Amino acid sequence: QVRLAESGGGLAQAGESLTLSCVASGDTFSSYAVGWFRQVPGEEREWIAAITRSGASTTYANSVTGRFTISRDNAKNTVYLQMSSLKPEDTAVYYCAAVKAEVGWLTASRFGYYYWGQGTQVTVSS
Repeated sequence: QVRLAESGGGLAQAGESLTLSCVASGDTFSSYAVGWFRQVPGEEREWIAAITRSGASTTYANSVTGRFTISRDNAKNTVYLQMSSLKPEDTAVYYCAAVKAEVGWLTASRFGYYYWGQGTQVTVSS
C-alpha cells in the first residue's frame, strides 16, 4: 500500500500561481497512476488531472486545461500540480489519489483510485 500527503496549498490572489505536492511513502510509487481532485463543501469531488505511472501521459479536466500541469518525479516519490492563472472558482480542498496500475493506464474517475491523501486547502481571492 501507499500513503499520500499533500502540501503546498494556501492563499493566492486571482491570476497567481501555486504548486501542490503529493508525496508518497510505502510501496514503489512508480507502480501507481495518480490523480488530482478537488472538492468544495457540499459538492461532489471533482477530478482535475491524472498521470500515468511513468509520467509519459497526462490528461486534464476542461476546467483546468491550459492552466494546470501535472507532473511527477518518481525518484522523489512525488507528484506535482502546478496551478497558474488561478481563479476564485479554483478555491477548494485539493486531494491526490493513487492506484496501482498497468503501464500507460490512467483514469478520470474517483472510483478508480484506491489511496487518498488528506487534502490541502487552496483559497483564491479576487
